[in-house]
Amino acid sequence: MKVKIINKSKHEMPEYKTKGASGIDIRANLESDIVLKPLERILVPTGLFLEMEEGYEAQVRARSGLAIKKGISLVNGIGTIDSDYRGEVKVIIINLSNEEVTIKDGERIAQIVFMKIEVPQIIETQNISETERGDGGFGHTGL
Repeated sequence: MKVKIINKSKHEMPEYKTKGASGIDIRANLESDIVLKPLERILVPTGLFLEMEEGYEAQVRARSGLAIKKGISLVNGIGTIDSDYRGEVKVIIINLSNEEVTIKDGERIAQIVFMKIEVPQIIETQNISETERGDGGFGHTGL
C-alpha cells in the first residue's frame, strides 16, 4: 500500500518514529497558539492532504502523551479519513482537563494509523441467528 501526502504545512513530513510504530504523528499547522478552556473543542488544521488506495482508511487517533499530560483527546474518539477524501486533514480536539491548555504551532496533536477496510455485502433479512449472549449489552457480564 502507498500513501501520497501533500504537505502544505510549515513542518516536516509525518514519519514513523520507530520501526515498530503503528502510526505517524501529525502536527498543528497554526498562525498563532490556540488556548482551549476546559471542555472546549476546536478543529485544528494540519496542512496535510492524503491520497490512499481504495480499500483503506486513515484513522486519526489521540496521542497518549497529550491525553495523560494535558487532558487532550479527540471528540469523536477515532476520526476516519475515507480513501476518496481529498481535503485537508483536520483534527477535532477537546480539552478534558480542568485547566486551560495551549496548542502551539508544530505541536504533535494526533496520530494517523492506516487500516485495510473490508466492504461486506449487505443483506436485508427478517431474522438473525441466536447466540449465548443474545442481546446482552453494556455491562451485561459485570464489572
